[in-house]
Amino acid sequence: MSFLLQTFIIFIVSFLVSPFLLKGIVFLFRKWGFLDRPHLYKTEKWRPAAPYGVGIILMIMLLVFVPFFYLYFDFSEILERRFHIVLILGVILASVSFLDDMDTIWKSPIKIPPLFRLLMQICIGLIIGLTSIKISYVSDLFGWVVNLTDYFISFPFEGRVLTFYYIPILLTIFWYALVFNSVNFSDGVPGLTGGYALISFLILAWLAIKLLLTDTSIAALENSRFLLMILAVVIPTTFWLTRADISRKVIMWDSGTIMLAFLIATLAIIAGGKIATAMAVLGVYLIDLIYVVTVRILQGKNPLKWEQSTHLHFRLMEIGFSQKQIRLTIYFLTAFFGITAIFLDTKGKIFLFIVIWFVTVFLTQILTIVKKK
Repeated sequence: MSFLLQTFIIFIVSFLVSPFLLKGIVFLFRKWGFLDRPHLYKTEKWRPAAPYGVGIILMIMLLVFVPFFYLYFDFSEILERRFHIVLILGVILASVSFLDDMDTIWKSPIKIPPLFRLLMQICIGLIIGLTSIKISYVSDLFGWVVNLTDYFISFPFEGRVLTFYYIPILLTIFWYALVFNSVNFSDGVPGLTGGYALISFLILAWLAIKLLLTDTSIAALENSRFLLMILAVVIPTTFWLTRADISRKVIMWDSGTIMLAFLIATLAIIAGGKIATAMAVLGVYLIDLIYVVTVRILQGKNPLKWEQSTHLHFRLMEIGFSQKQIRLTIYFLTAFFGITAIFLDTKGKIFLFIVIWFVTVFLTQILTIVKKK
């Protein structure tokens, strides 16, 4: 049986299993009282309470399919180690995020301070950077590849020589912190983060299939297989979760948002270091993150405190966009920039980032002018 056929079978099984598992989690969360408080939200006072923290299903689905992965796929030593790293870190992230969600609805005695969450993000990037999953090269303006593993420090330790690749590790930490916070900042409209992440996963799947069919090197084959194996489970689960989140049958919250960010950041590195393409897919909210933090600092406010004035989706809401229109706008921009980036060289992607910056910062002003006309 070919690898693509095996992956397709996993995808179909996941597509069929995930909605039933979602219904089971919804049933249990209602029974246990894990519900949000919509009366606290200005725009959602009308709806009944919904199961909260249901994004935990992403990690549960990956764990459910672990036996299938070992049954259908041949793991090399490197691939198996990467898989274990993703699973272990994913379980830690999902558990901490779920506890944080339960504290939000007063169902957990354990409080997760914001500083701890930031340190956890840094540690995730550090652990990834210290393993084989790291950003090891980048392309410059002239299309040349800059090998970041040329920058290292070696020192003896108990009869062995340990090598510390400081540039790849620092860049990987920065990448994870950037993705975690930008994806988290997008969680302001029902279904926005899920759809935004789903498009990102589809672009990564496209890259993985392209890599599988065009690059015959062992490393490329392993990376593409790893990506498709994970995405075969994650894409259907994200689809059903987003669908339920849009209708507010469930509230995904940090249990889902943080897990989605972790998977996007990790799979982008494994996809042959397609960081620039992933940045284009995430571009709207990467730029929005920078914009929001800058505006808050200039206003003398805490740049990391949640509020409803400067985020792109809230600015769109202020000029009269409905939640559906906001979702469709962000979905379109995400898909357009992501697909465009696939076909551009390094110089083209730099120009694309300038366009993304302009659109993200000035979109509401442009739309306001158009509406007046």
